[in-house]
Amino acid sequence: MGEEGPQNGEGPDNSDVVRESILAVEEAIVGAGIPLEVREFPGGTRTSRDAADAIGCDIGQIAKSIVFRCEKSGDGVLVIASGPNRVDIAKLERETGKGPLRMMAPEDVRRLTGFAVGGVPPVGHRTGLIKLIDQDLMQHDILWAAAGTPNSVLSIMPGDLVRITSGRVADVKE
Repeated sequence: MGEEGPQNGEGPDNSDVVRESILAVEEAIVGAGIPLEVREFPGGTRTSRDAADAIGCDIGQIAKSIVFRCEKSGDGVLVIASGPNRVDIAKLERETGKGPLRMMAPEDVRRLTGFAVGGVPPVGHRTGLIKLIDQDLMQHDILWAAAGTPNSVLSIMPGDLVRITSGRVADVKE
């Protein structure tokens, strides 16, 4: 569940890549002692609206992952934003102390995280990322995030999301 809008045009993942993606997420979550519930939707959950419709939840419960890169340092920044929210780049730069920040291209997201746009989970990435969590997500009892593929989601409580990501809750929305 990534940023709303055009998709990256990638075809379906092969079964080995899908299995590896889901295992990386499962290891991170179960390894942290958090119960894991993954749901798969053949129709896809690439956008926040798709995910909310498939799950039957409020779009605000969707924890979408958006990846940015600092132009100067090359550092990756993962923002876990509430489904309807857009990220304010100026706020993000102030919160991270990094800048200028730009949203990463889909092929760069896959290279950095190991996951395709629309399936980037909050954990299990190939590389370390600075992580910020949209404060609007904290008002819900249960959140739904990508589980490593564009057609799978996992449920997680907000406090567990903060704990397993070591992310900082911040005001990042426009």
